[in-house]
Amino acid sequence: MKKTRVLIVEDHPFFRSGLAQWLNQQETVTCCGEAGSVREARLAVEASRPEVILMDLRLGDGEGLDLIAEITQTHPFIRMIALSQFDEDVYAHRALKAGARGYLMKSEATEAVLTAIETVMSGGLHLSPRMSVRLLQNIFPDPASRTLDLTKLTDRELQVFQLLGGGMSTIEIGKHLNLSPKTIETYREHLKDKLALADSPALLRAATQWVESGRL
Repeated sequence: MKKTRVLIVEDHPFFRSGLAQWLNQQETVTCCGEAGSVREARLAVEASRPEVILMDLRLGDGEGLDLIAEITQTHPFIRMIALSQFDEDVYAHRALKAGARGYLMKSEATEAVLTAIETVMSGGLHLSPRMSVRLLQNIFPDPASRTLDLTKLTDRELQVFQLLGGGMSTIEIGKHLNLSPKTIETYREHLKDKLALADSPALLRAATQWVESGRL
């Protein structure tokens, strides 16, 4: 039986090696390569010729979402599955928009990885049942809900929101993102408008609570 070739892009060596070992014990898949950074991933794609990539969303030298979008353009026949610890309510639809065919939480059982690979190889999309319902709710939102709807935010707005919640000032965020303080202030105004927050203290409280809840 021809085994599906899987490349793992993950910056934690212990997690990556454990997943690779587990994949190589399966009858239908094989780990054809590993990468721990954006640079290594680009090289591995060319060298190992994967059919599926398990892609971490946070890499030391870049963002997995950006890399998913890049590989979708350069290698459209590779199926990608986002593999992340980030809250699927916020990040799953972003991964799909970037070009991923599935989204897996790292906390899920290893059998879910195999199911996801089989699903995307057959042309399907893999999401948890909960996330499938959530995406439908995004299409048909509840007007009475008071929950912050972060799906309204662009990727950059979400990044600014996350950094605000982590305690960074406007100037610090600007330096981190290589943007001017004025641009960051504009993003802050967008965040208040989109999230219906009255003022800057309310924005800071919401961002801090979100980060402290571990939903990033």
